[in-house]
Amino acid sequence: MQKVKKVMEKKNQKQFVLIHGLCHGAWTWYKVKTQLEAEGHRVTAVDLVASGINMTKLEEIQTLIEYTKPLLDVLSSHGSDDEKVILVAHSMGGIPAALASDIFPRKIAAIVFVTSFMPDTKNPPAYVYEKQSTSSTSQVEWLDTVFGIYGRPDRPLEFALVGPKFMAKNVYQLSPLEDLVLAKMLVRVNPIVTNNLAGTRSFSEERYGSVTRIYIVCGEDLTVPEDYQRWMISNFPPKEVMEIKDADHMAMFSKPQELCALLLEIADKYA
Repeated sequence: MQKVKKVMEKKNQKQFVLIHGLCHGAWTWYKVKTQLEAEGHRVTAVDLVASGINMTKLEEIQTLIEYTKPLLDVLSSHGSDDEKVILVAHSMGGIPAALASDIFPRKIAAIVFVTSFMPDTKNPPAYVYEKQSTSSTSQVEWLDTVFGIYGRPDRPLEFALVGPKFMAKNVYQLSPLEDLVLAKMLVRVNPIVTNNLAGTRSFSEERYGSVTRIYIVCGEDLTVPEDYQRWMISNFPPKEVMEIKDADHMAMFSKPQELCALLLEIADKYA
């Protein structure tokens, strides 16, 4: 009887892989990881290169593949394609998640874009970010955020370090104060996913385009405003759209229980 119970528990167990946004790290998922594991699921929170506890220097990142390598390593080491993972991508992490699904489409049950940049299969990978950054209707006031250039003169790459004033006003405005304080201590300089980093070849319709996509809209996001989230959804319609109306950009901090409830619902439907 005990053996049957363990088999059933394993059958119902899902595997989530969580991907952070710009300048952040795997640490942003500590609340979500705790809740999902309490429900019996396996959860891997990934530090992209030069993020969190990954000590690679920014200057060593010359391509999107190099930036995404820790996520690609997780998927590469994953076992049977029958046990597919659910990728959960936040903010800029949507572009690395799309790259990973373009390389390992059979290993992924679904990608969940949480107020995230969601590439399409017609334009370059960075199109959805670069369109927002140049759009007057969705321009964000970056306050004390620092931007800069590195790389070669003939192929300049961009970096950012989000500033504490910007985070307080536009990123964590509905999140607990202790999580904002945590972020101020842990954010790091990260590459911005531009065309020079990601290249201009679009992701494949046959690979990335074949993977189930779900978009979670965060209604009080001031960093990737709701109207721009809705534009990305209309630009490349996902399988399903969900919403957390009172979540700021950091839904994993401002509305962790609501986010977990949606992730569990997605796992039941698509994994």
